[in-house]
Amino acid sequence: MRGNKKTKLLAKRLFKLSVVNGVISPEQVTGVLGYLEKTAPRQGLALLKLYHRAIAAEFAKSRALVEHAGPVTAATLQAIEAAMSKKYSRVVTATAAPNPKLLAGLRVRVGSDVYESSVSGQLAALSSAV
Repeated sequence: MRGNKKTKLLAKRLFKLSVVNGVISPEQVTGVLGYLEKTAPRQGLALLKLYHRAIAAEFAKSRALVEHAGPVTAATLQAIEAAMSKKYSRVVTATAAPNPKLLAGLRVRVGSDVYESSVSGQLAALSSAV
């Protein structure tokens, strides 16, 4: 990402202002964006991109994307939410997304962490081991 050290530091500080008690506050984000609109800082586009990236990464940490080949019940999603919330010590919400490339099983993605229990993943691991 383009931007000098001052721009990166400012984006980091603005991000910290947007987080209240470990959760992104919509009011704080609105305030930060209002401030940026009024002041029009140097390298404004680079600053906004850095800020957006930090906010998106923080949102991704609270969302579990559950890719599945077959049907997934609400109880399964609730169990995944409970397990991931316990593991990460924060509220994690699970959303289901069908993935026809999976033969069977699940793939759960929380932020940049991926947990896979699918047949296609096991076959890929076997083929790379041979």
